[in-house]
Amino acid sequence: MATFKAIRIDKADKGTTVALTQFDEAELMDGDVTVRVEWSTLNYKDGLALTGKAPVVRRFPMIAGIDFAGTVEASSHPQWKAGDKVVCTGWGMGETHLGAYAEKARVKGDWLVALPQGLSARDAMAIGTAGFTAMLSVLALEKHGLSPKSGPVVVTGAAGGVGSVAIAVLSRLGYHVIASTGRASEADYLKNLGAAEVIDRSELSAPAKPLAKERWAGGVDSVGSTTLANLLSMTRYGGAIAACGLAAGMDLPSSVAPFILRGVCLLGIDSVMCPIEPRKAAWQRLASDLDRAKLSEITTEISLDQAPEWGAKILAGQVRGRIVVKIL
Repeated sequence: MATFKAIRIDKADKGTTVALTQFDEAELMDGDVTVRVEWSTLNYKDGLALTGKAPVVRRFPMIAGIDFAGTVEASSHPQWKAGDKVVCTGWGMGETHLGAYAEKARVKGDWLVALPQGLSARDAMAIGTAGFTAMLSVLALEKHGLSPKSGPVVVTGAAGGVGSVAIAVLSRLGYHVIASTGRASEADYLKNLGAAEVIDRSELSAPAKPLAKERWAGGVDSVGSTTLANLLSMTRYGGAIAACGLAAGMDLPSSVAPFILRGVCLLGIDSVMCPIEPRKAAWQRLASDLDRAKLSEITTEISLDQAPEWGAKILAGQVRGRIVVKIL
């Protein structure tokens, strides 16, 4: 049987081991579509898996990587045929299903989305789960009724992958975007993406009051914990915050005050098991609403063998924007 390059994670006596190795095609898991993977990406969750800092990986051996873009090699699924260009994000890849840091992947055809017209496979992975999550957040805010006329919107973790794409999209849609970051040196980068204001994350780090001065109509939060509690306490009457991350922790030291006294809504965003129709809608909006020039500016390219090193960097807050991983 054929073998191919892959980043393999194995269980060790203490923690896990990670290595770029040859993987036997016979060991691929069940699926009705086999894809030749061309590009992947590096998300925060990939960093957790590669470093073993959190129990993201649920089976061993595991091929890391939660996203890929590539070309269908073989298919018994009625929707896909050899030669089709596809994107796959989430669905437990890199966690419970062999993932994307490999030259081949076998998945369920129901997990796939056609590569949107106008996007290259590299573009799709420059967006990746982080950008896809950012767009799901924007769609949720729009569904809530937010528009640029509603008032300013805040984006936390602004220099990260979710934050960078959220700022680029929201600013292009006409929103006044307030970017929150712990990296003051990134102010020019964030303003170039479209942020109208940049605030230090320390403004959102103190214990949250039940209600604070109203500052924004909505926001996208990838940080969680005290930061999210402060966002909620500062959201205008009838506004909403889309919560999609936990970089600072899973806790939420808040109160019911914003919800019952200002009618604020907390919108939960899940990209992993998101149904297929919202996935298609998000990818189409990304193809139309994300400036390609800005996408290029926020993207750094690495090789497959560099993924473990960069996985540690993303957890240390040393990565700006998006990372694409060249597979083939």
